[in-house]
Amino acid sequence: MDFPGNEVAADNQRRRMEEVSRSPVDGAVESAIFVASPALAVGSALTANGTTSAMALTIAGGVVAGLGIVDWFRNLGNSKVNENIEALGRATEEALNRVESALQEHGTSIDEIKARIESPEFKEALASASLQALRTSQSKRIKRLANILANGVKDGDLEPEGLDDSMRAAVELGVTDVAVLRFISSSQIELVTSGYKDAIYGWPHAWLHEVQMRWQASLTNREQAFTQGDFDAGFWRSSLARLQAFGFIAPVQPNPTTNSPGEEPYGLLPRGQEFLNRLSEVFADGR
Repeated sequence: MDFPGNEVAADNQRRRMEEVSRSPVDGAVESAIFVASPALAVGSALTANGTTSAMALTIAGGVVAGLGIVDWFRNLGNSKVNENIEALGRATEEALNRVESALQEHGTSIDEIKARIESPEFKEALASASLQALRTSQSKRIKRLANILANGVKDGDLEPEGLDDSMRAAVELGVTDVAVLRFISSSQIELVTSGYKDAIYGWPHAWLHEVQMRWQASLTNREQAFTQGDFDAGFWRSSLARLQAFGFIAPVQPNPTTNSPGEEPYGLLPRGQEFLNRLSEVFADGR
């Protein structure tokens, strides 16, 4: 190795060595916060409008005037925005570190990993995730966003429309909703995988018949599939409606001789399985 001949050359060589040794996922938190700055600015602008509301509360007089409700909302709002963005950054960095290990394990080069993380598509995905993170107060839903980002990098699938829809669902669907979708997927996943999907979807009547058969069979162990006390017929039907609204499942013609109210069959759609895949935990060994 040639030694630098002066201080400038030495400094340049040091910078080059830092670039080589730096992991492609270093700085993910800073990137997330940077692309989220427009969202933070919007939040600040909204809280700044509290002056008028404060004046109205003062006029109301009495107990309300002394509570400082506007200041309470302002302080809570700002702190929650920062907390959510930081939580998203940490969760994303952890997930991306696992992705990096998994990709290297399977022969993906460092340059390819770095290109995916530094791509304009990933930066857009970070911005979308940061905006969605402001809509929830639940850490589990923020972790969902991080997994969606990480799986997008792992699979090389950072198409904006698909990611945006998945992120919106990630913060709007409850734990029960996702559990119901996983339950449906457990008996129907083969119907949306390549090969079998092409065969079965080419014959709508065959697909409907297959879904009805699998649905009826799965109902026999439905309650056992959920944690004791978690299953409720009302929540079940509500979850089905929400999953249908996102285009994750679709109702099929029920068989009146075998299906009672609330047990009408639903078929898993490719979009629903794709959402579950995006939510899946990323392990360092590639599982």
